[in-house]
Amino acid sequence: MNQNTSQQTPIVELRDIHKSFGRVHVLRGVDMEVGRGEIVALVGDNGAGKSTLIKVITGVHKPSGGSLLINGEAVDLQSVQDARRRGIETVYQERALADQQALWRNIFAGRELTNWLGFMNIREQKREADRLLRTRMGFTSRAITVDSEVQGLSGGEKQGIAIARALHFEAELIILDEPTMGLSLKETDKVLDFARGIRDAGKSVILIDHNILHVHAVADRFVVLDRGRVAGSFRKEQLSRDQLIEMMVELHHTGQLHVA
Repeated sequence: MNQNTSQQTPIVELRDIHKSFGRVHVLRGVDMEVGRGEIVALVGDNGAGKSTLIKVITGVHKPSGGSLLINGEAVDLQSVQDARRRGIETVYQERALADQQALWRNIFAGRELTNWLGFMNIREQKREADRLLRTRMGFTSRAITVDSEVQGLSGGEKQGIAIARALHFEAELIILDEPTMGLSLKETDKVLDFARGIRDAGKSVILIDHNILHVHAVADRFVVLDRGRVAGSFRKEQLSRDQLIEMMVELHHTGQLHVA
């Protein structure tokens, strides 16, 4: 993380966030922030509230209580599109790509570039797609072009396309939801490198991944969520990989978080 990150206004800050569905209280006073140029791993058992928290940040759910701040401004997100306009994008584990469509069409799906007459500018979209792939995402194989169908790509390459789409639309915070699920070791390394590249570009990442090895390899900070509450927040230098694993196992069995 950049040395001056802690002195800057967080990209996202959650203050006492609650979310209930009827009588079910999923989030119970969550306090969390994401600074600029850092990768924050959101970890916790199934049912801890990770998905609901992400949906609050991305405008899918409105919180039942508390405040959400983006770049220091309290906001009331009305939709996913509202969150996108404020620089927040999500790359889900299923990647939400159209397999039988060309690569360039997937990058601009729903947000096509148009000319001054309002018609879709195919040439500009292809040019920009090629630039993103070659310069931002590190695609070097000439076997892959902007006209390649997505269904012919590997899992890691598909993840790269989804991340490239978020980067094109100037996302300040990219949320990666289980980005390494089902990927080979080589493809996993590529996706983790994508995450590091986002951070190195001054953007930020929230990473959700059940594989602690992947999480510890790339994250700057870990926020542990347990039954709707933040059980702890730790910087990477505070916890070894084995300590993080032991802590998560103990939390699962006892409901208590202890750090040596």
